[in-house]
Amino acid sequence: MRHIGLTGGIGSGKSTIAGVLEHMGYPVFYSDVEAKKLYVAHPLVKKEMSLIFGADIYKDGAFQFSYLAERLFSDPILKERVSKLLHPLVRERFNEWAGQQTTDLVFNEAAILFETAAYQQFDATILIIAPLETRIQRVQARDNLSREEILSRVANQWPDAKKMGLTPYIIQNDGQPLLQQIEEVLIQLKSV
Repeated sequence: MRHIGLTGGIGSGKSTIAGVLEHMGYPVFYSDVEAKKLYVAHPLVKKEMSLIFGADIYKDGAFQFSYLAERLFSDPILKERVSKLLHPLVRERFNEWAGQQTTDLVFNEAAILFETAAYQQFDATILIIAPLETRIQRVQARDNLSREEILSRVANQWPDAKKMGLTPYIIQNDGQPLLQQIEEVLIQLKSV
């Protein structure tokens, strides 16, 4: 079984590609979904997040995701501290989950595999790319964020050109037919 990372910048269409892969019968692990579960329910994470951010991070017992995003995107040191706490736990959950799968390929969808060097832990990584304006429109429609907020988040991720140098598996999500591109990448992955 090969472990395949699936990544791309905000609004690139990772979830869309992941959904197609699932429809094709491949299991997909969603790192951001798992991280959100850890924020809400993992005792160590809850304790550490309260120490880092204070009691307000769990206002009325509910984790404050928008407050977290606001703080992390404006403070790289804080972002690194939270990443060091969460990423090993998410990776552990992925490995447990992958061990229960029976397909020849399993996928891990995550936004910052290259930025954190986590891509090195996979057998291969697929990069989803899309034009910046397309990405901005997608995120505005999905998350109701301002253009400035989106551009701030984009600035916290590596540019596509830098990531493209680290993988031969690239899917252009700009209106071109996706299924054909996905099938071509799968053929390549299975032939290695």
